[in-house]
Amino acid sequence: MMAFDTVENISDDALMILFANGDEQAAVSLAYRHTPRILALAMGMLRDRTEADDVAQDALMRLWKQAPKWRQGEAKVSTWLYGVARNLCIDRLRRRPTSNLDDVAEPRDDRPSVDTQLIASDRAIALHAALSKLPDRQQEALNLRHLQELSNPEVAQMMDTSVEAVESLLSRGKRALKALLLGQRNELGLDQ
Repeated sequence: MMAFDTVENISDDALMILFANGDEQAAVSLAYRHTPRILALAMGMLRDRTEADDVAQDALMRLWKQAPKWRQGEAKVSTWLYGVARNLCIDRLRRRPTSNLDDVAEPRDDRPSVDTQLIASDRAIALHAALSKLPDRQQEALNLRHLQELSNPEVAQMMDTSVEAVESLLSRGKRALKALLLGQRNELGLDQ
C-alpha cells in the first residue's frame, strides 16, 4: 500500500495501474481527485443533486471496471472519466419526460424579499430559459466552458470535436444568448 501523503505526486495513470494490481488506496485517491469535478459537471447538466451523485458513482464504477484494461498514454483518466459522466448525464436527460415551463411551479422562497435577490433570480431564470432555446451543442459548449470552467481544448476533447469548432459554438452561442436577452434589458435591471 502507498502512503497517503505521497498520492498527490502520483499520476492518474500510475494510480490506475496500482489499483489494477490490488491497491485499494489508489482507487480512493482517484475518487477524491476527480469526484468534485464530476459532480459539478453532472449538476450543471442535470440540475439535480441526487442524479448527479448517481452519475458520479456510476462513472467511478466504470473506471474501476476499466482499470485492469487501462492502457497508459492512450487517454487521460480525467478526460475519459468526464466523457463517461457526460454520456451518463445525456442518457438521463433523454429519459426525462419533457414538460412545459408553464406547468412547472415557481419555487417557494421563505426569505424576505430583497430587490437585489429578485433581480438576480430574474436574471438567472432568463439566462437558463435563453440557454434552453439554443441548439444542444451550443448549450453543451457554453456549460462546459463557462459553468464548468473547462478550457477550450478540454471542451473539444469532451465533445469529440476540434478547438476551432468549440470556439465557433461558443461564439454563436454567446451571440444567440445576447440576441435572446437584449429585449429584456429593462425587465432584468440591466439599464439601471
